[in-house]
Amino acid sequence: MFESLLVANRGEIARRVIRSARALGIRTVAVHSSVDADLPFVAEADDAVELTGPPAQAYRDARQLLDVARKTSAVAVHPGYGFLSEDPGFARSVSEAGLAWVGPSPEAISAMGDKVAARKTVAAAG
Repeated sequence: MFESLLVANRGEIARRVIRSARALGIRTVAVHSSVDADLPFVAEADDAVELTGPPAQAYRDARQLLDVARKTSAVAVHPGYGFLSEDPGFARSVSEAGLAWVGPSPEAISAMGDKVAARKTVAAAG
């Protein structure tokens, strides 16, 4: 288990991850855009950091998210869903930064992200 978690998402999914982490005694770090600063997930996290840049792009800025994880001493990253959760490169970057990735492996993300490859993988598995 780990003691601190960066939640790299927003809204209701971030709230669910934060509540689950809190129940396990894990400190949470929320990230938010300027327009999301007053949303409940920000207040519910133990720490919160405002992302820079346009709100539509802020949650997809892998470099900025990894910087926030380092600066807040988070040791794991939970991507939630959407945004970077479907990006095998981000999952790989998190691991390469020495952080725990809370999600499927980059290989699994790649295999399931391509619909044709996913069908072949499922068919091969029986």
